[in-house]
Amino acid sequence: MALALGSVKQSIVEKLVKYNLGLLSIKVIEMGLCDGLNDPKKKDMVVADCVRLMDEVVASTEGLTGLGLKASYAGVKGIRPGYAPAAIEGLLPASLAALDPIWSEGIQTGNPAEYLIQNSSRTADALLSVTDAKIEKARSSLVRNAYKKFRNSSKPYVEKAVPGLAQIIDNYTKG
Repeated sequence: MALALGSVKQSIVEKLVKYNLGLLSIKVIEMGLCDGLNDPKKKDMVVADCVRLMDEVVASTEGLTGLGLKASYAGVKGIRPGYAPAAIEGLLPASLAALDPIWSEGIQTGNPAEYLIQNSSRTADALLSVTDAKIEKARSSLVRNAYKKFRNSSKPYVEKAVPGLAQIIDNYTKG
């Protein structure tokens, strides 16, 4: 009998762990974040929540940087209807894979969401490594230029989003 654990576990690649209990043999499948949150039933909700989070972080950014960021974000979102959700959906598997080791460490502490928050700098670096790799393949020069314009100053904004992202992940990884 195979059981998927309610809480997302340690690795991206499914691991099969076999426990022998007398005549009963139970197989436990450990899933990574990517496996648990790419479930089609959850994926659209995760993407929608991530878009809302990004909208909130951008909207709350103040000063000259905020004005520039808001203008660039509006330009990117205006490329075509649904561009932001499609971009997030495209980044989701690699982002979850990048976060999986940190999340797994957090599982060991008993509160993976709080662990991501406590390690927001490391979490932001993991996410930015994904977007850095992805931006090189972006077809739109508007997207590439907007990203490159704000990349050097983006880490604090990503760190600011970590609590919301941790909550989103936590919400959808619970059984």
